[in-house]
Amino acid sequence: MERIGRPGPGRAAVAWGDVYRMNEPDVPGPDEIAARLSQAREREAVRHGKEAGDQGPGGPAGRASGLGIGMRISIELVTTVAVGGALGYGLDTWIGSAPIGLVVCLLLGGAAGVSNAYRVVKGLDDAVGLGAAIARKETKEGNKSRGQSG
Repeated sequence: MERIGRPGPGRAAVAWGDVYRMNEPDVPGPDEIAARLSQAREREAVRHGKEAGDQGPGGPAGRASGLGIGMRISIELVTTVAVGGALGYGLDTWIGSAPIGLVVCLLLGGAAGVSNAYRVVKGLDDAVGLGAAIARKETKEGNKSRGQSG
């Protein structure tokens, strides 16, 4: 097994000392990599006191953390109020009805922000779109793994 990276006769020095050639037979195949990955996940689950297939709230298949949800809610509230204010200001300058458009659009933006925050907290944002597709896929994969193990 010859490594590249050390200068030899007719070879220039390469900065990567432990890089193997692409045609080496010792490179693990996809099945071996998948087996090693599943073993590592099981060890990690045991280390954290979970069952092997259980993904908790902090896991990759779980829900977002509390900090992430809080940041999302605050960003949505600020953004909807800012967009409502900008639309109201633009409406007022275009029509000349200052400050009625600004006040109305600020109130509508605030209501939209509170509505979005409620949807995030209650988990209703997974009803359509990408969230629903991910939930269906996770459910389908969970059913397949249960069917194979039992």
